[in-house]
Amino acid sequence: MLEKVQLKKKFDTGKFDHRASVLKQVLWYFCSALFFRSGLIPFSVVLVALLRLFGAKIGRDVRIKPYIHIKFPWKLTLGDHSWLAECFIENLDDVSIGANCCVSQGAMLMTGNHDYKSKNFDLLTQPIILEDGVWIGARAIVCPGVTCKSHAVLSMASVAHHDLEAYSIYQGAPAVKVRERVVG
Repeated sequence: MLEKVQLKKKFDTGKFDHRASVLKQVLWYFCSALFFRSGLIPFSVVLVALLRLFGAKIGRDVRIKPYIHIKFPWKLTLGDHSWLAECFIENLDDVSIGANCCVSQGAMLMTGNHDYKSKNFDLLTQPIILEDGVWIGARAIVCPGVTCKSHAVLSMASVAHHDLEAYSIYQGAPAVKVRERVVG
């Protein structure tokens, strides 16, 4: 006989580590709601300073746009000259974004999912890496465990389930390589 999924209000997160105290998580929740997701503070320099205050490792001359969602800033690394638009970073695991990267409007970086084979719907997490020069297009999705290699492009509304090759442009759901990226 086949087993059935048993969803519970408090499911088992296994070895998941928030890497922050409950107080820090609560303070971030309110800071994020008030200053990031509300759009109340449109100044990138203020948003960058707040992210650093909560443990994000951020390089020089970074642009953070209002209305952004970042789950845990202490699990975020962002290189020099990168831009984060109004995007959704659900970083239950580490997210590393290199230098000169762009994550466009409505894009999602999802480091977590659930094990559909488990009757308890266990939490699974894997890091995401965007190497230097990567562009994640508007409404595109990067799934857990994906590495987007140097200067790869994930075009608008595409879904990356697997690693993207360097200097390549990907499109579709699931994303497939459509051509080489030539930077001039």
